[in-house]
Amino acid sequence: MLDRRRFLRQSALAGAGVLLAPSFLKAGSAANSTVVIGVVGTNSRGFYLAKLFAAIEGVTVGYICDVDEQVLNKTLAEIEKQTGKRPKGYRDVRKMLEEKDLDAICIATPDHWHAPATLMAVQAGKHVYVEKPCSHNPAEGEILVAAQAKYGKLIQMGNQRRSFPKVMLAMEELKNNAIGRVYFAKGWYAANRKSIGKGKPAAVPSHLDYELWQGPAIRRAYQDNLIHYNWHWFWNWGTGEALNNGTHEIDVMRWGLGVDYPTKVVSAGGRYAFQDDWETPDTQSITMEFANNTAMLWESRSCNPHPIEGSGRGVVFYGEKGTIVIPGGDDYKIYNLDNKLVKKVDTEIQQVNATNTMGMGEKLDSLHLQNFVDAIRNQKKLTSPILEGHKSTLLAQLGNISWRTGSVLNCDPSNGHILNNKNAARLWKREYAKGWEMKL
Repeated sequence: MLDRRRFLRQSALAGAGVLLAPSFLKAGSAANSTVVIGVVGTNSRGFYLAKLFAAIEGVTVGYICDVDEQVLNKTLAEIEKQTGKRPKGYRDVRKMLEEKDLDAICIATPDHWHAPATLMAVQAGKHVYVEKPCSHNPAEGEILVAAQAKYGKLIQMGNQRRSFPKVMLAMEELKNNAIGRVYFAKGWYAANRKSIGKGKPAAVPSHLDYELWQGPAIRRAYQDNLIHYNWHWFWNWGTGEALNNGTHEIDVMRWGLGVDYPTKVVSAGGRYAFQDDWETPDTQSITMEFANNTAMLWESRSCNPHPIEGSGRGVVFYGEKGTIVIPGGDDYKIYNLDNKLVKKVDTEIQQVNATNTMGMGEKLDSLHLQNFVDAIRNQKKLTSPILEGHKSTLLAQLGNISWRTGSVLNCDPSNGHILNNKNAARLWKREYAKGWEMKL
């Protein structure tokens, strides 16, 4: 475990924007100490992240937490096979957070757990790497920003493109006027998801603690088409494709346009491909306008994989002098106004298909995790601190609120709050199960 007194002091400096250069760090300090991480929610993406963290030099995955006993045992066995050491297993994250040598946790649970678990962790003195979206609703994101300031712990969201070298270079190209003033961006996600059918009431599997799985969410009866993945499409637990995948593209577009909160948001779409239990849109467009005379559009086709710009996901920036295309991974192209390709930048790091559900490949995805670990050691700044993660998550959430209420949202450009729309403003926060309310 990191020397606590020194570490608290360094975390306070980091929270104030002051980072110690590695040359000031002595042997035996945070820079050379083992960072102990616990991973929460390891059925799919969390299983992958646990393995990636375990492969980072100087990191020990000491704890695994999952409400499904079968998933927990599978992950414990895999990390033991990979490292030769078996982590300690937990079903309840609250119990895991009592471990004194635990430095940080990685949260890859269903969306309704992201913010509550993050808050619990920083209150327990732990740093947090939380998968996107960082929150289930806008109020939770604001609470996390306030919690980071109050408790001084690092909170990094898993929008890993913030750590992709060529995407970072593309952002510099935009800042350096490569295509003139950038005024519009378009992002997209296209997949080939199948119907989830009509769920039937069923007995909860003996290996699953469904009560703890629901946690902060209002209680709903168990049904056979919900767990482990289809919760994404139910508002009580999930946030739809806009936050499941759109958070990535919306984050890159916001980054490239240099904007924070919108002035106007409108969304259209529906559940068009199938008639089943799916509550969120399978086809959706979200348009966002900003005070600096720019706009962005995100669109999804969850059930039709036809690509745009040759990719199932990506971002295009349109400027006065040309266009930059980032087709979902760590590469980009620049075109002039005659649509002539003037520059092509490829990654040196192996990447997989842009719509791979696990990520863009171990080497690329590990860069974001490494950045988190380096920030714990005070060697680097976070590439996606929680305030930036919240801003990007909020844009997608506003899109969903617009769609659910069928209204154009006018927003306060200083914080994104919804103006003069009581019906939409009700969705700014959620109702919690009794005793699970988030409190700073």
